[in-house]
Amino acid sequence: MTQPPRTDSLTDVRGLRVGHHTDTRRPTGCTVILTPDGAVAGVDVRGAAPGTRETDLLSPLNAVDTVHAILLGGGSAFGLDAAGGVMRWLDERGHGVQVGPAQGHEPARQAIRVPIVPAAILFDLWVGDPTIRPDAASGYAACEAASDAAVAQGNVGAGAGCAVGKLFGIHRAMRGGLGSASLTVDGITVAALVAVNAIGDVVDPATGRPIAGARTPDGRALLGTMQALRRGDVPAPLQIGAATTLGVIATDAVLTKAQANKMAQMAHDGFARAINPVHTMTDGDTIFALATGAAGRSAHLTLLGALAADVMATAIVRAARAANRLDAPGLPPLPAATDFAPDDHTNNSTPETSR
Repeated sequence: MTQPPRTDSLTDVRGLRVGHHTDTRRPTGCTVILTPDGAVAGVDVRGAAPGTRETDLLSPLNAVDTVHAILLGGGSAFGLDAAGGVMRWLDERGHGVQVGPAQGHEPARQAIRVPIVPAAILFDLWVGDPTIRPDAASGYAACEAASDAAVAQGNVGAGAGCAVGKLFGIHRAMRGGLGSASLTVDGITVAALVAVNAIGDVVDPATGRPIAGARTPDGRALLGTMQALRRGDVPAPLQIGAATTLGVIATDAVLTKAQANKMAQMAHDGFARAINPVHTMTDGDTIFALATGAAGRSAHLTLLGALAADVMATAIVRAARAANRLDAPGLPPLPAATDFAPDDHTNNSTPETSR
């Protein structure tokens, strides 16, 4: 039985809090998903240009199965520094995996805890001053802002500097952003959060039509990247790592580490339904999975994976539709999906702002 979500976002999963830090100096930022009491985690990386931290730890072959936060950030590889601020915030509050004191030490010695904070970044250095990127202070600020309220969406946090449809050049691209969605079925919640910065188009799975992505040379209509490729249109020279979509799929069901990895793997089907092309040589597409166990029971993994793909696709569409137009010095304006006629996101649609 499907139940209505509380916030229809990632915070519907009990045990999670989400916070953003958006840098006001240029479009960049980071987003933290806090689970201070720990959650079983997995990961699946499909893009060919990932920038990540602590993903090896999430393999079912390795020892630690609990994380205390996930960090998604802009700033390319520089943005991984933001995870240090998340670790500091957790450390100050005593959260982490206990690793000491060693046996034989006096009992009065304070326990040593190491917060586990996997992270992934996306490329948003193309706009504004590239020396401005998320750092440890940004990660700390995102933790301070975290709550279990409905997740803010659009060009916030890790979604601040996102763009989509870059296969034919940034001057023909559109705005991406951050989106979230949730489903509750038979008392188990599955929810997604995603920062969409893809080289490909965002496609509405219900219609198969692009809603944001590459535009025609005059900028007035959506091109339809796959249709253009089939016609033989030649893409612009591609810069390795200049894109990436980052996601988190979470549930309150009880999962093992291997099951969490499988749920992350199945959630990538949501990427494939709503982004085209996806998992390319210039994307670092990565999905983390979290299982808080707050529901107190397990669930059929095939069901969870199917719901994960579905809710991830919904979150991707929401990210595009929540984005705002970007007018930045030195760049052509990047319109958002809302700048196009809301009733006809086809190749013939025209930005309302140009009428």
